[in-house]
Amino acid sequence: MAALRRKFGEDYQVVNTNRGAPFSAPARKKRQRFVEKNGRCNVQHGNLGGETSRYLSDLFTTLVDLKWRWNLLIFILTYTVAWLVMASMWWVIAYIRGDLNHGHDASYTPCVANVYNFPSAFLFFIETEATIGYGYRYITEKCPEGIILFLFQSLLGSIVDAFLIGCMFIKMSQPKKRAETLMFSQDAVISQRDGKLCLMFRVGNLRNSHMVSAQIRCKLIKSRQTPEGEFLPLDQCELDVGFGTGADQLFLVSPLTICHEINPKSPFFDLSQRSLMNEQFEIVVILEGIVETTGMTCQARTSYTEDEVLWGHRFLPVMSLEEGFFRVDYSQFHSTFEVPTPPYSVKEHEERSSLPSPLVTPHRDRVFSVNCLDLGEERAGQGSGSSSCRLPSKLQRMSSSGKEDLQRKVLRLSLQPSEKASSTGDLPLKLQRLGSGPAQGDGESRFHLKALKVGFEPMTMSTGDLHQRSLPPTPAPIPTHPHAPLHSPLPSTAGGRPEDNLPAKLRRMNADR
Repeated sequence: MAALRRKFGEDYQVVNTNRGAPFSAPARKKRQRFVEKNGRCNVQHGNLGGETSRYLSDLFTTLVDLKWRWNLLIFILTYTVAWLVMASMWWVIAYIRGDLNHGHDASYTPCVANVYNFPSAFLFFIETEATIGYGYRYITEKCPEGIILFLFQSLLGSIVDAFLIGCMFIKMSQPKKRAETLMFSQDAVISQRDGKLCLMFRVGNLRNSHMVSAQIRCKLIKSRQTPEGEFLPLDQCELDVGFGTGADQLFLVSPLTICHEINPKSPFFDLSQRSLMNEQFEIVVILEGIVETTGMTCQARTSYTEDEVLWGHRFLPVMSLEEGFFRVDYSQFHSTFEVPTPPYSVKEHEERSSLPSPLVTPHRDRVFSVNCLDLGEERAGQGSGSSSCRLPSKLQRMSSSGKEDLQRKVLRLSLQPSEKASSTGDLPLKLQRLGSGPAQGDGESRFHLKALKVGFEPMTMSTGDLHQRSLPPTPAPIPTHPHAPLHSPLPSTAGGRPEDNLPAKLRRMNADR
């Protein structure tokens, strides 16, 4: 036990599922089984009427299917009656010819020598039938009716011997007895294997001789009602135990655990630990193979009812490595231990998995950094930059107009603690001052930022809406009143460039461009 706990963990508890030991589960009323644990089908045919004559048409199979006590009775009675009838016929021939009255007359030639009563006729028949031939009783040549009866006796004896001895031989060599050395686990279990919920049971072979081409099948016996209202008692449904993958073909040299994966195609798709207590079904397991020694096909059967299916259990290992061979411990063949298993069905698990989790609800990431901008440019071809690094809407419009370099400069400027990047649309109308400057280069508009100080906090204007700065200045209208004084244009700074009014950082940015 200590070795098992070290191997499987302290949380596992070994459960003895042997039916001989007391079981702590609440006692349930024994339900009628369709197939017994030993494989016998619990079905009786009645009200056959005139169909019983069909059994006589296949008399050989009928005799083979009978129980052993009836076979022995028929065997003894057939030979006894045949011997008595044939002995009586020899006695009748002797009686008709008058041989009984001349039994000890040496000058008389009888049909059968030394037959002068019924016991002697019976001994003659036994000696002839068994080919013993003591030589004391024999047929003479002056008895043609005896010769004909002898031929009939030989033919009838051969037919009776072939029929009865053949029946006994077939019954003794039936592969049903080979099925006695094929074991099935007392219980089936439901647990997870490879991340999937599976129904499992165990099979084993007690003999060293193999089962050639062993194949296993499973049937679910359960009554149901169709959508049309038809009731189907004991409806049979196939359980997949690896037919598509070849897992149903067994190499049965050691105990194997047969697995049925519970998926949407399985009839146990909506079976949970709680619903298992209220279900009524029976799983019939059929193991077929060819006996290696005789070449005859053998079939072993068993069944599991709903109270023999253990939820959250697993079979105990029975294989161990010894010096030079593998050893199978059949004392632990039926034992199971508990393992953590979800109590809900596969259907409920898939429904829970399909529901969206609130922890993974998508939201907009607002990350404003130069590194994020660089990463977004690298992923621009794949379309993933916008999902991981999102810029403000006005900077996105700048990016769409081809001002990537200016975006990076504005972002770097916005990271400074002394200045705050702002869009001109966000400033008051009085602060939205537009500069003027001539267009230069190959027609591409140059954008200039103008520092505006409000109070003691300097603010830098965004270049998203400063396209008007690239337009030439509009001359002021000349007043038409003759006495109105003429207003001269605003004085410009030295050099006549509006860039000189910008802060030093923005001037350096324009110089870089």
